[in-house]
Amino acid sequence: MKLTTAQALVAWLIAQRSETLDGREVPMFPAVFAIFGHGNVLGLGTALQERRTEIPVWRGHTEEGMALAAVGYAKATHRRQVGVATSSIGPGALNMVTAAGVAHANRLPLLLLPGDTFTGRAPDPVLQQVENFGDATATVNDAFRAVSRYFDRITRPEQLIATLPQVARVLTDPAETGPVILALPQDVQAETFDYPDALFEPVLHRIPRPRADIHEVAAAAQALASSRRPLLVLGGGVRYSGAAAIAVEFAERHGIPMTETTAGRTLVSHDHPLYAGPLGITGSESANILAAEADTVLAVGTRLQDFTTASWSLFGPDVRLITVNTARFDAVKHGALAVVGDAAATVPELAPAQWRADPEWTRRAAELRGTWDAYIDELRAATTGSPTYAQVVGVVNELSAANDYVMTASGGLPGELIGGWRAYGGAPTMDVEYGFSCMGYELAGAWGAAMAHDGGLVTTMLGDGSYLMLNSELFSAAFAGHPFVAVVCDNDGYAVIARLQESQGGAPFNNFYPDCRTNHTAPPRVDFAAHARALGCSVFSAHDLDGFRDAYAGARAAAITESRPAVVVVRTAPAAWTESGAWWEVGVPQHLSGRAGYDATKPLQLRYLRHR
Repeated sequence: MKLTTAQALVAWLIAQRSETLDGREVPMFPAVFAIFGHGNVLGLGTALQERRTEIPVWRGHTEEGMALAAVGYAKATHRRQVGVATSSIGPGALNMVTAAGVAHANRLPLLLLPGDTFTGRAPDPVLQQVENFGDATATVNDAFRAVSRYFDRITRPEQLIATLPQVARVLTDPAETGPVILALPQDVQAETFDYPDALFEPVLHRIPRPRADIHEVAAAAQALASSRRPLLVLGGGVRYSGAAAIAVEFAERHGIPMTETTAGRTLVSHDHPLYAGPLGITGSESANILAAEADTVLAVGTRLQDFTTASWSLFGPDVRLITVNTARFDAVKHGALAVVGDAAATVPELAPAQWRADPEWTRRAAELRGTWDAYIDELRAATTGSPTYAQVVGVVNELSAANDYVMTASGGLPGELIGGWRAYGGAPTMDVEYGFSCMGYELAGAWGAAMAHDGGLVTTMLGDGSYLMLNSELFSAAFAGHPFVAVVCDNDGYAVIARLQESQGGAPFNNFYPDCRTNHTAPPRVDFAAHARALGCSVFSAHDLDGFRDAYAGARAAAITESRPAVVVVRTAPAAWTESGAWWEVGVPQHLSGRAGYDATKPLQLRYLRHR
């Protein structure tokens, strides 16, 4: 079959199929996000136009944004489908590097197809080409190497035959998955080759479920059997394995309190008697107290980053750490007793059937979570004036259905959403991008999630800083007719960083708007409502808690009936936070500890130390 390189690539994308967690067969590559330029419009652009009825192409408006939408799509489908994004060469390609970083940090599949400079070099230097004085083979696309799981530059059409199986391998491997970059020189995109028909035969990909080594399982089971105060930590790997029900049944059988990481949020129903709340800096004091008192921690499907472990200050000094992970790279961290395997296949084998945790310890989970719930209820209680983040999250939580999907990524909202959200039903319905914590993911990722989420409505929550950083994909979603609700909390700047700065002895500087100006005149204000309206969204505004409740209810209705994003703009209190009782290690200059107002116990210090 004589095809151009670009035609062959598109034909291969269409032929790949994937099996979802519930056994349905779906396209592995359901859509391509594209911004065309001279580096991809004639080669890949033509090939996509010729097959446009078989693979949808969605027009993006920033390369970073559309690639982040592809990441959001993959997360919403639990890594069973892969978003594709293509750009021209030069700045368009480099704009997607951040999205590759998000996918890499969060272990999410992503296929990026940046255009590249001429392999033949005859017209060099071409428009948007950066010439490397010491390496003629280098292009700006080499910047992707640090944030890719698989990188290739296609310099001959026939190279696709060897590289495409590797692309599929990486994107479907539960341990190795992440961003794949195929750099496509614009001359090679248009070159032809007689490809074998077999390359384009349909292939159904099933995510492997590797079973653990029997000796690793036996060692873990022996360690658990000697534990009286075990704690089960559920991470994103449990979500992607579809193992939530299995993990909960395991906890019930053995009386083990359960907690969740950021990526594992909403896997356990909030009212489950063994649920202790979310873990870590952005989690709950109830889970953090249990983590400090546990003699054994069984961490399933998590890489245990600093926000989960409070910079490794949560667990007691003599705790035994057991990890279950498909990636040995993650399983062996921090001297853990590592069990390398799929969560669903491995967890049921980890403990003797007759073993149970201490009953007093089992009951402690519900008791501590009850105290945490009372604290959250207090924070959510109605007040006058601008609502707090906790109150805004409470309203969204109250008005959302069990199968709705909620998102955030950066600033202060992750702490409020992770720690304060109450999920019912045990389904993965939250995406908090806190692996890379990318400002701007909130809107772009919501576009991808709205395309992918099967069931309820997507709501994304963000601050004014994130809105200003990346908002173009609001128009992309409105243009394409993909509805979601965006709650924009306007608190006059980068409030959570100002909190960190000032709490650790720093002077207010360059975060809140008034602290950024030397003439002390009132800074200009952004009319977020007018801006969102200009991008084609329905818009609602609120200034107090009752007004926000009405506005959010109206936005939900409008998004569904009008099939476009609905934006709620609400003024929020700039200095009211949910305290999880956990510490975070940051680089604090020694001389700041002498500043007036510095308090080593507030606000990023272990409140639960007094319980220990």
